[in-house]
Amino acid sequence: MNDIVRLEPHVVDEIVRLCNIMLAELRDAARVSEKLTVTEGFGDFESAKQLAAGYRRKAAGTPESAKERVEQFIEALTELRDAFAAGGEAFLDTNSEWARRIGAIAPDT
Repeated sequence: MNDIVRLEPHVVDEIVRLCNIMLAELRDAARVSEKLTVTEGFGDFESAKQLAAGYRRKAAGTPESAKERVEQFIEALTELRDAFAAGGEAFLDTNSEWARRIGAIAPDT
């Protein structure tokens, strides 16, 4: 496959630049996700406490929570960017692995 696919240096540079832009956005989302566990204001009824607890679980603390999903995307995209930054050849070697990981993070997308 390496004999068929060639990435021009300017294409690699552009892909790395776009990955960096997406990573900056994801890091902003990670900062926002830190605040999602603050669930005050639901009230003192038992049902309100249960609702608040459910929101906290969706925010952080499980592999499917918002905070962890954003971190998973950051990790996968960082690896992809680094593979391209290494000249593109590393991308060809890791292509199926990062695609599998991204697919596992968001199987419904």
